Amino acid sequence: METLTHCDALARFGHALADSTRTRILLSLNRAPSYPSDLADQIGVTRQILSNHLACLRGCGLVVAVPEGRRMRYELADPRIGHALNDLMGLVLAVDPDCTCVGSDGRECGCG
Repeated sequence: METLTHCDALARFGHALADSTRTRILLSLNRAPSYPSDLADQIGVTRQILSNHLACLRGCGLVVAVPEGRRMRYELADPRIGHALNDLMGLVLAVDPDCTCVGSDGRECGCG
């Protein structure tokens, strides 16, 4: 049975994955929990940019901040998020080479 809660959760997950920086954060946290400074270095973004994306991912309920002394460690909010990411990474899609679903400007496509 599909509920509004299910739709909302999927929309939030889709929103998170729609941005390549947030996707890289989720994939990195799927490998292991991490600290913001380490994540920023790994992904190659500034700490401010990373902080904004972590706030979005926290707001979507996908990651949590775990206090460790004076530092915060980030991890996936639920192990099932990692399973979903692994499943998505295993997909093989038949992509129309003429379709640009999302352009470099971030706008949606005109396919169809």
